[in-house]
Amino acid sequence: MTDRPNIYAATPIDRASLRRKDEDWLTQAWLAPASRVLPVWQSKSFVAGPPEAPRAVLLPAEGLEAVPIFLGLMEDGAPLFAVDLSMVEEPDALPALQGRGRFEDLRATGPLMPEGEAALCAYARGMVWWNARHRFCGVCGSPAATAEGGHVRICTNPDCATHHFPRTDPAVIMLVHDGGDRVVLGRQSRFPPGMHSVLAGFVEPGESLEDTVAREVFEEVGLTVTDIGYRSSQPWPFPSSLMLGFTARATSFDIDTGNDELESARWFDREFLRTHTPDESFRLARTDSIAHRLIREWMAEG
Repeated sequence: MTDRPNIYAATPIDRASLRRKDEDWLTQAWLAPASRVLPVWQSKSFVAGPPEAPRAVLLPAEGLEAVPIFLGLMEDGAPLFAVDLSMVEEPDALPALQGRGRFEDLRATGPLMPEGEAALCAYARGMVWWNARHRFCGVCGSPAATAEGGHVRICTNPDCATHHFPRTDPAVIMLVHDGGDRVVLGRQSRFPPGMHSVLAGFVEPGESLEDTVAREVFEEVGLTVTDIGYRSSQPWPFPSSLMLGFTARATSFDIDTGNDELESARWFDREFLRTHTPDESFRLARTDSIAHRLIREWMAEG
């Protein structure tokens, strides 16, 4: 395991959470000439530069008519916000954006961007997604007003007044090996052609992370495991998960995918993974995923 953070992790800002309750300060921060904005449009990030080396674009707040979401303070102390422009049919036509960049899928651009910028775009995407989907109270159905710089939604019904907070769904993702040179990889029908990945699943109420690892492995491939060990984690705002990476050693070896959770799964040996040229018959999970990191770390250990 290396100390290098996963892609989309380690945002290079001070989140300044204590400032979120200060409405006057937030207003002044938004109006400050030094403030910067990360626009998001239909879950896409605003980038510029060549396709092989995109960079996140930080815009001045002037000319952007949207509810700001406070992200934090940059290294130079400048306030950083996100805005959702999804209601605009042609955002590139906005004067504040014209000629400054383009909106791209973060899954495509993230692995090519500087790590800090990819992390900021992921943070902005996650906060915009949560706010867009919590405009109404989940308790009584009344409109929910934004508060604390976009980090809280408060029900406007005085008889309810429920406070809603950004949700992150914990999910385990685990590399299952045989204690030697074999690892289990599977694929779902929605994967791109040939793509194989490690196993994963959401944590259920009343489960420990280790319980979830064992349950998901058994449900997906019919194997029992031991020696469950934590590796690293990754924020995954696609749309709102936190991926918790593990390894586990199998204590049974006959794979069974009869419950239809996976299209297929089988054992792969280390040498095959090292020597196979990616093609439509087999390729690893995308490079921005913790799945890819777990596989690469395991390959390097043997």
